[in-house]
Amino acid sequence: MKKSESDKKNWEARAAATQPPPANVPVVAELTPEQLEELKTRAAKADEHWDRLLRIAADLENFKKRAARERIEAAQSANVALLLKLLPVLDHFEMAQATTQTAEAPQSGIASLQAGITMIQQQLKGVLAETGLEEIDANGKPFDPMLHEAVSQLETDDAPEGQVVQQIRKGYKLRDRLLRPAAVVVAKKPSAPPAA
Repeated sequence: MKKSESDKKNWEARAAATQPPPANVPVVAELTPEQLEELKTRAAKADEHWDRLLRIAADLENFKKRAARERIEAAQSANVALLLKLLPVLDHFEMAQATTQTAEAPQSGIASLQAGITMIQQQLKGVLAETGLEEIDANGKPFDPMLHEAVSQLETDDAPEGQVVQQIRKGYKLRDRLLRPAAVVVAKKPSAPPAA
């Protein structure tokens, strides 16, 4: 019996040696001291790189937040500057309105109102021009679909075909960017009279 028990143990030992270890059990091989030292060096470098990556990712997130905050602040600052320039225009509108209500003679009130509105319009145009706003003058110019919006056509011999004959609504650009196209009426050749 002893022999069969020892044969059984030898057989189990050989079977265990030929089977791969279970997936959750790490395989430990014998390492030389040089290999062990190299693994320690590489692990230290990997840790260093991981820490550096985390710092860079945190710096990037902070930069994104700071840039978004600065964009919002810049927009608010620009709005404040524009509004401060527009407040005197609003004051002048209120003064013009008050003048018309206190005018003794109706005709003098209308004349002063017209003069006041003209001055306010010029002041408002000046403030908007300072910010880079430009009017698009389309009258008498060739139709340009990049600047004009044709709302209708007019048959006429007085202007060449494709020329703007009437501007219905002014267009505006902010520096080189189109804000609103000018609404225009474009000339076209008169149609031939029907043959009789």
